[in-house]
Amino acid sequence: MGRIIAIVVAAVIAPLAATAQPCPSNPEALGTARVIEVDAKSTPRVGRKQFPATLPLHDKELVLTFDDGPWPTTTPKILDALKRECVLATFFLLGRNVQAHPEIARRELTEGHSLGHHTFSHPLLNRMSLGKAEAEINRGIAADELALYGKRGSAPTTPFFRFPGFAASPALLDYLNARGIVVFGADVWASDWNRMTPQQEWQLILARIDKVGRGIVLLHDSKAQTAAMLPTFLRELKRRGYRIVHVVPARGS
Repeated sequence: MGRIIAIVVAAVIAPLAATAQPCPSNPEALGTARVIEVDAKSTPRVGRKQFPATLPLHDKELVLTFDDGPWPTTTPKILDALKRECVLATFFLLGRNVQAHPEIARRELTEGHSLGHHTFSHPLLNRMSLGKAEAEINRGIAADELALYGKRGSAPTTPFFRFPGFAASPALLDYLNARGIVVFGADVWASDWNRMTPQQEWQLILARIDKVGRGIVLLHDSKAQTAAMLPTFLRELKRRGYRIVHVVPARGS
C-alpha cells in the first residue's frame, strides 16, 4: 500500500488522522487519506441506515463500498477509476460471481482493496430458515476464500459481511458477531439499483453525501451506470474537499 501512509490503529479502532502521499501517476488525485482497523468486539455493526452507530469518521470522510461483484464488464472499469485516483475501497463479493470471475477478485486483492462477503447467490436471508441462511453465508465465504487465497472453508480472511438487501435478523446478527464478523450497513447510497443516467447518479449521490457529511457510501460494481459515473464522482469528491478512508480488519481479529 505504497500509495498511502497507513496509520495502524492501536487496540481496536481509532479515528486518527493521516496524510496521503502523492499519487505517483496523478498528482491531482483524490487519494486515500488514512486507514482504520475495525473488529466485531468493538464495532459489530456499522451504518446508520440500518444500525444505531457507524464508523468513527471525521467531517467529510467517506468509506467507499461496492456490492455484488465481481462483474466482467463493469468491475474492471471501477478498478481502473479507483487506481487512477489512488483510492482504496471495500468490495462485498458474491460467491457465484467470484467463482465465475476469480481473476477480477484477485485483481481487487492485489490492488489493495478490502474484500468482504455478500453471500453466494444474493438471497434475502431473513426469509430463509436460520440453518439455510447460515449455509448460504458460509457457501459464499468459502467460494471467495478458495478463489482468493486457495483456502477451503468458511473462516473469512477479511471478516466483513453485508446482508443482501440489508435483510438481517437478530439471530443472524448474533451468529455473525459470535464469529467475529463485522456487519456493514451504509450511511448513504446511490440507489444505483434503479435505472438512471451516469450524470443523474453522481448528482444524486453527491447531494446525499453533502447532506450527511460523512459515512459509508454504498455503490454496486455490477452496474454500468456506476462504472461510467465513477471517474467524475471521484473528481468531484476531491473538488468538494472530501477525503477517503480505507477500512481493514484489526490485527488479530
